[in-house]
Amino acid sequence: MAEVKVGMMTAGGLAPCLSSSIAQLVKYWVEALKNNKVASVSFRMYKDGYKGVLTGDSFLVPEQLYDEIDALNFLGGSPIGNSRVKLTNVKDCVKRGFIKENETPLEVAAQQLIKDGINVLHTIGGDDTNTQAAELSKYILEKHNGKVTVIGMPKTIDNDVYPICQTFGADTAAHQGALFFENIVSESTANPRMLVLHEVMGRDSGFLTAATAKAYRERLALQKFVPGFSTSKESRDIHAIWIPEIPLDMAKEGERLRKIMDQYGNVNIFFGEGTGVEQIVQAMEEAGEEVPRDAFGHVALAKINPGQYFSKHISNLIGAEKTIVQKSGYFARSAAANEFDRSLIGECARVGVDSAIAGVSGCMGQDEDKDGTPIRAIEFERIKGGKPFDVKLDWFQTMVKEIGQ
Repeated sequence: MAEVKVGMMTAGGLAPCLSSSIAQLVKYWVEALKNNKVASVSFRMYKDGYKGVLTGDSFLVPEQLYDEIDALNFLGGSPIGNSRVKLTNVKDCVKRGFIKENETPLEVAAQQLIKDGINVLHTIGGDDTNTQAAELSKYILEKHNGKVTVIGMPKTIDNDVYPICQTFGADTAAHQGALFFENIVSESTANPRMLVLHEVMGRDSGFLTAATAKAYRERLALQKFVPGFSTSKESRDIHAIWIPEIPLDMAKEGERLRKIMDQYGNVNIFFGEGTGVEQIVQAMEEAGEEVPRDAFGHVALAKINPGQYFSKHISNLIGAEKTIVQKSGYFARSAAANEFDRSLIGECARVGVDSAIAGVSGCMGQDEDKDGTPIRAIEFERIKGGKPFDVKLDWFQTMVKEIGQ
């Protein structure tokens, strides 16, 4: 490539990788410039995800700031803002004022990228964000004979994207969720027969719930306790881990957990926000209630409140006097990327820049379908969300046995 005009955007929910992804991509593009792989490079940041692309809300990064961008590695959130916008949902885009009545999102977005002269677009988001970018690139080629190389960066704390081994931010979120519960578990001492429900993000996958539980128990193992006092390693341990991949027998669990309540005076449960959603949605539909959904058609989990559902049903079964539901999601997803994620992001950014220079589009990641799980630009048609957590993993099976579930 001679002159490269790079566009970047972050989209979807937050994850501990958005800021770092921008920092690492800029780093490796600047390295490519210094190594004469490209003649020139500029960076245009689109604000608030696809909203910025549709409305033309963007800014160019001044060249004198290139060396300062590394600081973004240590910031949480997105330095350019996020939004949830689906380019094929014309009605939603019109309603929100992103396009006019007689326009289509794909055409408006295409015209904006062409106007800005973008030839490489980095989309930092989940499967929806990246597959939409691929559609946009295809549209520009077919309708305008233009070439935009799209390099996606797989952001999701759910770690549920096919065929990517590890998505950005998931490891950080697990350790942050563990830190969150390390404090919250003290609430188990605030009242006799206390039930503490820890809700962890994860619509379809139990990965984050399981990984957070693992990280918390590793921290708990290092904590010292004084014999004879009521608070102990056992009382502060996790007593149940409920995830979407494992059928939940509420009555059976209630019987098991009541014995723990009787013994320790409290029960601590980790559950994924997607656990039991099908049952809750079915109950709402049978009652004639409208099921709230977002622009992508996903059930709005915050509005149907799985935590309240579990709180109501399990409290009675185990004889809890007081119940609290605490959500670590916003705390965990808002953190800055940890060392593990920064390293993974950096490797993907390095290979991603080389791929962009070669004109090869794809979503960066460790391709689990290839020997050795190499980091490469994975074909967008192979990118799909909803990958379940593998409950047969040795570390998970060991953990479940250790807590007696």
